[in-house]
Amino acid sequence: MRSSQVLGLLLILAGAALLWFRPAYTTKKNVLEIGEVKASVDEQQRIPPWVGGLAIGAGLVLIVGGARRQG
Repeated sequence: MRSSQVLGLLLILAGAALLWFRPAYTTKKNVLEIGEVKASVDEQQRIPPWVGGLAIGAGLVLIVGGARRQG
């Protein structure tokens, strides 16, 4: 198996995991600042599903491209 095909398989697995588990990340936003007094809010945001779909599509392209070069 070529390295591009292995990378494609890893991208497909990562994309499927992103679609299935929908991981989140936290951002901190300052909402008020008066002198030395600061108020901030932590917002949890989910990774959009199109990122997983894009990873799956790129993985398929790498696998098909690697198979065509090999054969």
